[in-house]
Amino acid sequence: METAEKIPVGISACLLGMEVRHDGGHKHSRYCTGVLANYFTFRSLCPEMGSGLSTPRKALRLIERGEQLRMVTTDGLRDHTDLMADFVERTLPMLDNLRGFILMAKSPSCGMERVKVYREDGELLHRDAAGLFAARLQEAYPLMPVEEAGRLNDDTLRENFIERVFLYDDWCQMLASGLTPQRLIDFHSRHKFQLLAHCQRTYRQLGPLLSNLKARPLDAIADDYIHAVMATMKKRVSRGAHVNTLQHLAGFLREGLSQEDRSLINEQIDAYLREDVPLVVPMTLLRGALRKVDQPYVQAQRYLSPYPDSLGLRNRV
Repeated sequence: METAEKIPVGISACLLGMEVRHDGGHKHSRYCTGVLANYFTFRSLCPEMGSGLSTPRKALRLIERGEQLRMVTTDGLRDHTDLMADFVERTLPMLDNLRGFILMAKSPSCGMERVKVYREDGELLHRDAAGLFAARLQEAYPLMPVEEAGRLNDDTLRENFIERVFLYDDWCQMLASGLTPQRLIDFHSRHKFQLLAHCQRTYRQLGPLLSNLKARPLDAIADDYIHAVMATMKKRVSRGAHVNTLQHLAGFLREGLSQEDRSLINEQIDAYLREDVPLVVPMTLLRGALRKVDQPYVQAQRYLSPYPDSLGLRNRV
């Protein structure tokens, strides 16, 4: 993709190979720099360096003090919480153009989840916190897709995150063009089958939400809508849900296809359900069938091409 077409995504600087960690090292993610960099324009950030700490430096951890989490050196001698909080609050407003963020796992600043929290005496309390930067990022931008680099090694989580980034980018582009009733309806129309795959219940609820766009201010309806959409898109799609969605799409094409074409599509949907073939096989057949059938509604569905084919994500789910 040309640079101007790439999607702006934030990333922990150490994942790009920058030597910013407490030990002077990095956590270079070759998937991020070798694959995703072809589609995303990365904006790197290291909250610890940004807050004024040097590298190398004393390792940090989170401790629970009263009802507050503090970020201190592992020897307990220095408390850097206020420095971090100041950096985060100054930086967050500058991240509003990002369409996603990839974080370094387990970091007291960047960990998305499962970050260790200790007592002041060093005893481990629990492992279910988020890093100080990651927590505020998700609070300030609840719609923004956020994921940890290590979790991108999971085929399903990787596909889910990238699908959400492309959908969120489409939403942001739509808003930048100016929110209108027709643009909101068009957005919903082209993402309908993605929503059906992720959650049938939400899919059924969103139609009525958009059925009367004069009932409330359009901004309020759109805000409720996209919050429901992005929450739904976080849900993993089961094999059965994909089969249901594929069958719905095939139904729109039934009248324009030969019996042989219909049988082949159904056979491969069944083969996908049995886990004999990946999702890309029946999906490719449906896309090929659209060349024979004039069905603009189905052709517009982003479910068929939610991201560039060259990412190869549906070869593995």
